[in-house]
Amino acid sequence: MSKITVKDGTEIYYKDLGTGQPIFFHHGWPLSADDWDAQIIFFLEKGYRVIAHDRRGHGRSTQTYTGNEMDTYAADVDELTTFLGLKDAIHIGHSTGGGEAIRYAAKYGKNKVSKVILISAVTPYMIVDANNPEGVPLAVFDDIRFNTANNRQQFYHDITFPFYGYNREGADIKKGIQDNWWRQGMMGGIKAHVDCIKAFSETDFTEDLKSVDVPVLVLHGEDDQIVPYKTTALRAAALVKNGKLITYPGLPHGMPTTHAPTVNADILAFIKS
Repeated sequence: MSKITVKDGTEIYYKDLGTGQPIFFHHGWPLSADDWDAQIIFFLEKGYRVIAHDRRGHGRSTQTYTGNEMDTYAADVDELTTFLGLKDAIHIGHSTGGGEAIRYAAKYGKNKVSKVILISAVTPYMIVDANNPEGVPLAVFDDIRFNTANNRQQFYHDITFPFYGYNREGADIKKGIQDNWWRQGMMGGIKAHVDCIKAFSETDFTEDLKSVDVPVLVLHGEDDQIVPYKTTALRAAALVKNGKLITYPGLPHGMPTTHAPTVNADILAFIKS
């Protein structure tokens, strides 16, 4: 297992496979680098170097009590990418990882990041308010916080149904995918996971999106029940200087897993463009 120790003593686990132009993957809450399996194998076969880490408090990284917020997440990524000597890197973030990816690119990515891809991402801002009328009520995230803190074992099973669209009529439910989500979630630390809910739901990434000069691809399923695309994808694509938006009718939040061939093909085309 490969790990680095960042400046506050937290150990960050990472995978670093292959050669060629680097692609750095940022996973969603409350998962791990393992959630990118379908992308890792695809891009390895296409000749890219692939890197994926477990965010602090998640997976095989330290179950942190502090630092479970976006600025520290981005700083951890900067320490890892510096350690690995990554240049001309493509950063791909799913859900919470989209926020982490754009915060990293905005704060640390100059002359290091070539493109950013946001998939089902929480950017620019999730909470409903006067400036975000299509947003999600804070009470929804309070409920997620409560269930994570008090009923995590069952909640991490139940949430897989809307996450993958398995609650839709005619859905092809794959229990192995649900079990793998639960496995990844339960590997992480409960305190870090509770804190991360605030990080992904209440952080405003508007200025990060505006400040990034590199090309940005925004991919989002129109049947995303976790991160509604009108709240996020449509607004994020409009904020970046050099953006492209693709939305997918009927696809769920977890589409990098459920519809990997479609998502991977669009990512590859953007990378090569």
